[in-house]
Amino acid sequence: MKKPNIVFLIQDQMQQQVLHEQSGCIMPNLHELMKDSVEFEQAYSCNAICSPARASLMTGVLPHVHGMVDCTHTVPSYRAEYNENLDTFTRALRDEGYHVSYYGKWHIERTHELGKFGIEDYITERNIPGMHVTMQERVVLKNPEYADKVVCGVFEEGIDHTEEHYVYEKAMDDIEKHRNDDRPFCTFISTYAPHDPYCVPREVYDQYENKELCLPRSFGDGMEDKPVIYRRMRSALSPLTEDDFKMAQRCYYSYCTLVDIQIGKLITYLKKSQLYDNTLIVCMSDHGDLMGAHGLMMKSVESFEEIYHIPLIMKLPKQKQAGEKKSFYVGTCEVAPTVLELAGCRPLKGEYVNQSVVPYITGKETDSRFAFAEFFGQRFAYTQRICWKNGLKYVFNAFDNDELYDLNKDPDELMNLNTHPAYQEKKEELCRLMWEQIKKTDDTAMVDAEYYLMRFAPVGPGEKRKNGSYSIYNKSF
Repeated sequence: MKKPNIVFLIQDQMQQQVLHEQSGCIMPNLHELMKDSVEFEQAYSCNAICSPARASLMTGVLPHVHGMVDCTHTVPSYRAEYNENLDTFTRALRDEGYHVSYYGKWHIERTHELGKFGIEDYITERNIPGMHVTMQERVVLKNPEYADKVVCGVFEEGIDHTEEHYVYEKAMDDIEKHRNDDRPFCTFISTYAPHDPYCVPREVYDQYENKELCLPRSFGDGMEDKPVIYRRMRSALSPLTEDDFKMAQRCYYSYCTLVDIQIGKLITYLKKSQLYDNTLIVCMSDHGDLMGAHGLMMKSVESFEEIYHIPLIMKLPKQKQAGEKKSFYVGTCEVAPTVLELAGCRPLKGEYVNQSVVPYITGKETDSRFAFAEFFGQRFAYTQRICWKNGLKYVFNAFDNDELYDLNKDPDELMNLNTHPAYQEKKEELCRLMWEQIKKTDDTAMVDAEYYLMRFAPVGPGEKRKNGSYSIYNKSF
């Protein structure tokens, strides 16, 4: 029996909140797709920036395992080097007979030689033609003696003059070419949208003409109980007015709508070609965007939900379990193992590969789960680990005080409970869970950080997974 076709839709920097109709974001095609899909309400990125998260999606392992701990273009290779010896999602698909193609933003490793990953046809950001547009209005961030930086804007040209239109058209051409092959196909479509700068066609922007959009409730958060670096980063945006933030939000939502329009064209094509029923469609983002939360936008070291809580939906073949919502935690590293099992393919190979959550989708497993993320800083190193369980979130900040949020009572993360007496026991439980994940994946830089001046987590790692001997530089007495 022929395996199902797979279409993988990856957005860059789309926050989970835009899936909610009450957000005001215009996403009719995605909402229709969700009716046929399983929605994962507690999906979390394993990292706040592109390359680490994307490489984890491809390999099923955390960033410290695959090595791409920062973005490919921001640091020299010794600071972030992808381990090419790891098994990948696309190699597993190729081994199972799939024709694998990839169109759009790659940003996983530096070579852009996708053939060695089992991908036969591809166009990445290196060879997508530049789209020259005529800007009509824009918001520009100006800081003394820094280059001016466009935050958002509106341009004259239409939808068909966008990168998103281009990559979706190329992907559909590829599907059409291979739709009648004996082999199943897996096509990745990866858009730059809605990544900053948020620049969109006027015809999409105008759809929000009569929409009343509201900045997040946390927009005015003083963040006095948050790490100092959060406030420092907000100060970098201080030249922007509240109206600038509102225009950025409108442009960001318009950018999401631009993607939704392309998704609608794709779904129409799949249905018309009688491919829809036997196609597994996965729609997700690598990470989110703050978009006004706590007076910030874009993404960085801030641990807030707008960055880490990502959209994830899966339209199963024959629309099985259509409309179901799953509330268990699932992370970036579990997506590829899950899709491979759903498609009847071999699992990813490797000691640190995460497990499929298919048993939780089908209801065979109901045990409590947790989510985990790690961050290594963008250019500037800010070591951080994050753990979610039962609506609580613990953030280990190696550079400042930790954070603890009760998302059940405080979804906007306005109150850091790190020092609250009633939450100390729960914080220690989450910290121990963090250490277990660190030990399980041999994150030695963390688990061996027992030097005198580094012992500031609420509890230490306890017994090591492996009994390492002391370095000759650390005498044992």
